[in-house]
Amino acid sequence: MQTSLSEEHRIIAIGDIHGCINTLRALIEKINPRPDDQFVFLGDFIDRGENSKEVVDYLIELSQQFLCHFILGNHELMLIEYLKTGEPGPWLLNGGRATMDSYGEQGGINLPPEHMKFFAGCMSHTATRNWFFTHGGLDPELSIEENLAFHDPEELGWQREHMREAYLSTGSYPWEKTLVCGHTPTAEPIMLDRLIAIDTGCVYTRNPLLGKLTALILPERTIIQQKNIETTA
Repeated sequence: MQTSLSEEHRIIAIGDIHGCINTLRALIEKINPRPDDQFVFLGDFIDRGENSKEVVDYLIELSQQFLCHFILGNHELMLIEYLKTGEPGPWLLNGGRATMDSYGEQGGINLPPEHMKFFAGCMSHTATRNWFFTHGGLDPELSIEENLAFHDPEELGWQREHMREAYLSTGSYPWEKTLVCGHTPTAEPIMLDRLIAIDTGCVYTRNPLLGKLTALILPERTIIQQKNIETTA
């Protein structure tokens, strides 16, 4: 059974979902995936939106039909840290309360075994010959090889330096592959030679420039979007 990403078939990357289950389902329907399609979910499946548990249920269900790679976002990293230590730290202040509520917990969180397995199986990154996928991004002053050698894997989930205007304006990145990432909301996807950023702020419906969930189809670089349709957004 194929477990690694192959450039022989389409790769569909999807940006930050943040508990927006109805919007995610509608986006997948728009994509109308083929049997041999491969998905890369770029992290931040949970928090802020009201249906994090339902999103994880759906992602597990989808992984039984298609090859899916799940990337750790900074929100998953905060949840995992909470599960390890019992200390919420910044998690509850950054949307974790909505996740806790979605699991029906008041003073803590008790994940079903299949959800524990799901989060344990998420990766800091994945890659093919031409594409590198992670949640936050890469240090724009280092090659990919140097990023992996000198930075902890968790740092890939938080990185934003590459999204500074000084780098975006030149598009000059020393990376051996094109980075595909989420994490930093932008009004429209960033499409450069060495950088594609597709977090279009699905959960941020009060900002008229955001509120869309974005999918990227590779290798053709096709963008498919779904406006947020959560009834309580």
